[in-house]
Amino acid sequence: MSVGIVAARYAKSLIELAKEQNVLEAVYADMLLFKDTADKNRALMLALKSPVVRHEKKLGILNALFKERVNPVSYAIFTIITKKNREAILDEIAAEFIKSYNLFQGIQNATVITTTPLTDELRKQFVDIVASSTGRTVQLQEKIDPNLIGGYVLRVDDRQIDASLKSRLNELKLQLVN
Repeated sequence: MSVGIVAARYAKSLIELAKEQNVLEAVYADMLLFKDTADKNRALMLALKSPVVRHEKKLGILNALFKERVNPVSYAIFTIITKKNREAILDEIAAEFIKSYNLFQGIQNATVITTTPLTDELRKQFVDIVASSTGRTVQLQEKIDPNLIGGYVLRVDDRQIDASLKSRLNELKLQLVN
């Protein structure tokens, strides 16, 4: 079974448990914390994915890092997943949980990449574009990439609108070469 399917099943179970226990917001914050920690700390994920490190040691690492900082429901999931030898996919489970939570709450994440910071007016236009096409509340993440030269790249899930000058110049170059 693929990692994505397994992670989605654990995430779905965790969302149901968190709703049942009335701690959905706390568990969401915990999954954000775990995902952020895993993304910023490569050594943590290497240890969790390593077949050489014993499961007790991995649980000890999770205990030291998260037991006092997360909700008991979140920590219980860490324990269960470690006992089932699935700690290598904890970051995937956290990502799936965040995705499921956003879907449940009607939130759509979008990323816009530009060459300069967005003005409030442009930010509102991007939010309106995504909101009108998805029908959800939009959380817009902004990134700056001076290599775009001009224009923007808008990403929503697996869709992308590339209206950057760099891509247009590349298209023109391909047309001239052919």
